[in-house]
Amino acid sequence: MITSNGYVLEENERRLGLLEPVPDGERHDRNALWARLRRDGYLYLKGHLSPETVNGFRGYYFQSLDGANVTEPGTDPGLGISTPEAVDRASMREALFGTVVPGPEYQQLCEHPAIADWFAWFLEDDVHLHRRKIIRHTKPGEAGIGTATQAHYDLVYLREGSDKVLSMWIPLGDCPLERGGLAYLENSHHWVMAQEREGTLQRPAVSITADLPGLADTHNTRWLVTDYEAGDVVVHSAHIVHASTDNVDPANKLRLSTDIRYQRKTEPIDWRWQEHWNFDDGL
Repeated sequence: MITSNGYVLEENERRLGLLEPVPDGERHDRNALWARLRRDGYLYLKGHLSPETVNGFRGYYFQSLDGANVTEPGTDPGLGISTPEAVDRASMREALFGTVVPGPEYQQLCEHPAIADWFAWFLEDDVHLHRRKIIRHTKPGEAGIGTATQAHYDLVYLREGSDKVLSMWIPLGDCPLERGGLAYLENSHHWVMAQEREGTLQRPAVSITADLPGLADTHNTRWLVTDYEAGDVVVHSAHIVHASTDNVDPANKLRLSTDIRYQRKTEPIDWRWQEHWNFDDGL
């Protein structure tokens, strides 16, 4: 059973489908990738990064949070085994926002040649990585409103810059369905762009809803999900609606992921995203 914020997603062919990976024959064809991105709103690039790169960072991340009672004492931090005890949120935030987010290890991951050089190639220009980069983990068993990322599209949070900014979502470690990965609302970028042009979408920045099955019913479409593997990434437009599902992993492993944003340097840049992510930065 797949849930998000406690809502159960309908598991039938009208409401649930699989993300379509970019075929090997298109991986180095810029025109084919652009056609796919315009059509689907996302590019699912399997094995884009080495598993060693993402799993190494996964180990560093949970090791950095040692003392905040996030992982089970005595276990390999890279496994991300959740502890049943209460998390020390003050210690966790101190480590996350004081060490991990502004640290060189995170920056090196986000500027990895397979990422930065790929965006420069794809966009055919000098590129800018937004300094505000979000990294989060999700504990197994958490459910209810606010525990998973609600349905939204990125542009509502980036209105001071270009609408051509691209996001990359990176699962940091294997992320099978039960661990709660990212889900995309099929073809939603088309109606979002239409309503953006008409000026009929809600402002200011706000999530659309926590009710993923209800949103799929409203637009008569499907949520697209998959079993992500370490090294997979998804590049998506600023207009496609996406959300995360709940972590119900029976192995009790934490989901860890990051989302980063690149754009052409020649496009307007949202100034609010040029400081490190912080718990109370208001975005």
